[in-house]
Amino acid sequence: MSDELAAVTETAARQWLRWDKNEKTRATVEKLLEDGAVSELRERLGSRMEFGTAGLRAAMGAGSSCMNDLTVIQTTQGFMRYLEKMCPDLKQKGVVIGHDARADPLSNSSSKRFSRLAAVVFLSQGVPVYLFSQISPTPFVPYTVVHLGLSAGIMVTASHNPKQDNGYKVYWSNGAQIISPHDTGIARAIQENLEPWEGSWLEALADTSPLCKDPFADINRDYFSDLRKLCFHREQNERSPLKFVHTSVHGVGHDFVQSSFAAFGLAPPIAVAEQKDPDPEFPTVKYPNPEEGKGVLNLAIKLAEREGARVILANDPDADRLAVAERQDAGDWKVFTGNEVGALLGWWLFYCWKERSPPGTRAPLDRISMLSSTVSSKILRAIAHKEGFHFEETLTGFKWMGNRAKELMDQGKTVLFAFEEAIGFMCGTTVLDKDGVSAAAVAAEMAIHLATKKLTLTKQLTLIYEEYGYHISCTSYFICHDPPTIVRMFERLRKWAGAEEEGGVSGGGSGRAAYPTCCGPYEIAHVRDLTTGYDSGQADKRALLPSSSSSQMITFTFANGCVATMRTSGTEPKIKYYAEMCATPGKRDTVGLAKELDDLIEAMVENFFQPEKNGLIRRAA
Repeated sequence: MSDELAAVTETAARQWLRWDKNEKTRATVEKLLEDGAVSELRERLGSRMEFGTAGLRAAMGAGSSCMNDLTVIQTTQGFMRYLEKMCPDLKQKGVVIGHDARADPLSNSSSKRFSRLAAVVFLSQGVPVYLFSQISPTPFVPYTVVHLGLSAGIMVTASHNPKQDNGYKVYWSNGAQIISPHDTGIARAIQENLEPWEGSWLEALADTSPLCKDPFADINRDYFSDLRKLCFHREQNERSPLKFVHTSVHGVGHDFVQSSFAAFGLAPPIAVAEQKDPDPEFPTVKYPNPEEGKGVLNLAIKLAEREGARVILANDPDADRLAVAERQDAGDWKVFTGNEVGALLGWWLFYCWKERSPPGTRAPLDRISMLSSTVSSKILRAIAHKEGFHFEETLTGFKWMGNRAKELMDQGKTVLFAFEEAIGFMCGTTVLDKDGVSAAAVAAEMAIHLATKKLTLTKQLTLIYEEYGYHISCTSYFICHDPPTIVRMFERLRKWAGAEEEGGVSGGGSGRAAYPTCCGPYEIAHVRDLTTGYDSGQADKRALLPSSSSSQMITFTFANGCVATMRTSGTEPKIKYYAEMCATPGKRDTVGLAKELDDLIEAMVENFFQPEKNGLIRRAA
């Protein structure tokens, strides 16, 4: 390393020490300086966390590339200045700040401490803050923004990320996550406000300022009161013998799911004792993400078998997602995919809407809406096509669905449901974001109602597919820690035309830009690239959905009806793929459909991903 680079790194370290007042993170940087550990200092201080529409997410620790007291203060100062510019009534309305249970003793970091420091930044500038005094599920923050008419909300959480991580998630005044251009505006304001203001470190303000209020009691009451709007069969719920097991996976969800069951008149779910209480170490799981399947649900399955419970409900650590599993007649367990739960909940909420609104009293079907993300199952599209209600796809993530739902509501439409395949579900519009607390109660009521008709969730899913067409999907990912490799991989897919044919993939002519026209034996009928904004299906070749050069995302529609998307993750070093066979109603050869999907995915992995050549790590089984 050059002397010049070492000098720049030392300068950054000494500036950090001038600003940081956390003894543990200061001590880390001081020790690295003393030891001359230039490489590690550069790793910690050579770049900043990038603020995007998902806010921040990174490991807790010292340095500008990590989540710590100073970077939280800097981020909040920038956010506060941006809000000041965009919201003239900020000092009348205020903001809400919540937190989960994450903590890192080595850096004296915790979600609660970060939330208090964020509050102090606003309080020191005369902005009212509604600061949750205790852990809360993420959905409480967007709910509070709308319920109290606030300017914005902040949730300190890393959701289902590994234990060393934390994050900073931002909601706008409409109760939805921020989208562009707010992210770039906030990022710019952060860069302009890096030096801590006088008062930004005065944590005691969170206890003494008359501008700081704790909304927990009121929100904990009002949220569950509003949740009852989604309850359609209370009497059935109250007398049902069906048992449920619930796990919060060492997160915040336990108390709140117990309350959601009570709001629906349901008997309390049986809690997995080892995972019931918040624990930032997540000691019983490798990854605190119920999306990973049976590995995370092992303790819940054992408890359900002991208790004779047929359905398991699992939240991720901040309780905004929900996984569902059901014991099958043969005694084994089916863990539903996010797409399958989305199909069930979408069917259920439309069924309940029809049941509650008899013919002659219903709103026109074109005023009823559902949403899903473009990488999720097309099953809602199929249901909407047959039933006549309005359906839309958005870009990946609830930031898009939440904002679009608000636009539809402003047009006088009723949004019944939205979902993404990553086990995120928005039942109704009380919260304009995914909500695992409400989804747990809705799923339980659905299971109880189906049981009165001698149906299970699995059997009902089959009935949905038989009526609207089988949708068989597969979602997985590869891990890649080298961003340039990821870029090269996607650029290769954009440069087939005029290039030598390779590995069963052939390129298109000038009318198809440069994308492949087949993958192995599978013909590609349509290509959409939301990195470049290209769409082969549009007359002007321009995609209708917004594009972004900062992330990679290409969707291939095959002639056999399969839709497959490759995209990068916004928060993890993953290249994800989503593939689905969409059959027409009446086509019931599920074995053949699944085999064709498996073969097509194998061809994509071999030809498009090239894991061995690119050094990709396959998802653990």
